[in-house]
Amino acid sequence: MKKKIGWIGTGVMGSSMCSHILKEGYEIFVYNRTKSKAQELLDNGANWCDNSKQVAENSDIIFTIVGFPKDVEKVYLGESGVLQGVTSGNIIVDMTTSNPSLAEKIYKEAKKKNVSSLDAPVSGGDTGAKNGTLAIMIGGDEATYNEVLPLFELMGKNIKLLGNAGAGQHCKMSNQIHIATTMIGVVESLLYAYKAGLDLDEMIDVIGKGAAASWSINNLGRRIVKKNFDPGFFIKHFVKDMRIALEEAKRMNLSLPGLALAYQFYIAAMGQGLENLGTQGLYKVLAQMNGISV
Repeated sequence: MKKKIGWIGTGVMGSSMCSHILKEGYEIFVYNRTKSKAQELLDNGANWCDNSKQVAENSDIIFTIVGFPKDVEKVYLGESGVLQGVTSGNIIVDMTTSNPSLAEKIYKEAKKKNVSSLDAPVSGGDTGAKNGTLAIMIGGDEATYNEVLPLFELMGKNIKLLGNAGAGQHCKMSNQIHIATTMIGVVESLLYAYKAGLDLDEMIDVIGKGAAASWSINNLGRRIVKKNFDPGFFIKHFVKDMRIALEEAKRMNLSLPGLALAYQFYIAAMGQGLENLGTQGLYKVLAQMNGISV
């Protein structure tokens, strides 16, 4: 018999990720702070719960993907949180990008209740979530990973257990560090091509297949050309991720000047009120610095 699935967080990515599991015939119990964002899942057969604890009380495996570490802490450790509703043998899986230390704390608290925990942040944006092609980076016990793997395979294509609790979050930090400086390159290359009078789509056609190829230029670069700054991943969440990475780097006595620069550019975007745009909204910041209207 299929296990009952809990899902907390039905935003830009969570809704699509949950839908892949729902389509496979699993009984799903969902909760989101804004109920309307879960409506499509509810219309397709998911069950509504009034809080995180209620989700856990009705589920065998509980997935979460929320906004910030403080949200993760509340969802799991709050008075109406997941760990107040779990029973022995349950599995909890946090897919939020969050602090590695918090992942370790949740793992230890879950163990006290004979509950298994995985941290499993993802990469691939809204497109990867919709297409079920996400990269999923996982920390936790191998036996738990193997049990949840068939569900991960409904959401992603590049799935890897990287070590103990917190390892998935550390891998996601590496991912975000790489993307942060890559986005500067994407934006600056587009601005240069614009000033040089090139057709931007044609330019991407060429460099997007060569040594400069990246997911960011081929996907977010295309969105920039179309002046589509809708969020596949919010600037405000990316700033959170970079802050976590900088804090972890400081703890490890590691200097990352490229990340620090990208962080400052994105802080400028926040200062301009662009926090709810997608990460490609960085184009607006650097375009304005160069007197280019968007």
